[in-house]
Amino acid sequence: MSSSFIFKLITLYCLSFSIPVAAQIIPDNTLPNDSRVTTQGNTNIINGGTKAGNNLFHSFEQFSLSTGRTGYFDNTSDIQNIITRVTGKSISNIDGLLKANGTANLFLLNPNGIVFGSNARLDIGGSFLGSTASSLKFANGKEFNTTAPQTTSLLTVNVPIGLGLDNNPGEIRVQGSANNLAIP
Repeated sequence: MSSSFIFKLITLYCLSFSIPVAAQIIPDNTLPNDSRVTTQGNTNIINGGTKAGNNLFHSFEQFSLSTGRTGYFDNTSDIQNIITRVTGKSISNIDGLLKANGTANLFLLNPNGIVFGSNARLDIGGSFLGSTASSLKFANGKEFNTTAPQTTSLLTVNVPIGLGLDNNPGEIRVQGSANNLAIP
């Protein structure tokens, strides 16, 4: 066997194991009003974003939460939908608390995949949608796309009506007993 073949075989073997990823929430600065993330203790406070009617759009290069951390969307009470996309190449590993104010619905799109660990929790007043879709479609024909990030002209006040999937979307996994999520 050639040394090149052995190297490739070893690389594939190593990649087959899950490697813990440092939890990060990093804005990608593709929106007119960018998301801002500040840290207080174990809480990542997410402010800013671009508002269009009752929709609040956030765009991140990475979006992950490690055990014991909180991702807190500090939205105003008039927000109906918090629409979040991940434009980078990393899977979202959620093993902490996702939280939002009021009755807002929270959408998390990451075409690379989403893993909910055994400590994942939700504290939101509305619904939650986690998807490996590459875009969220609106009634007026516009899309909030993860693979071709858009700016102002494509943000909309319309209600989301569908998801756009690429040919090879990532997976959504729930580990441990996290599927027994409790509503506070």
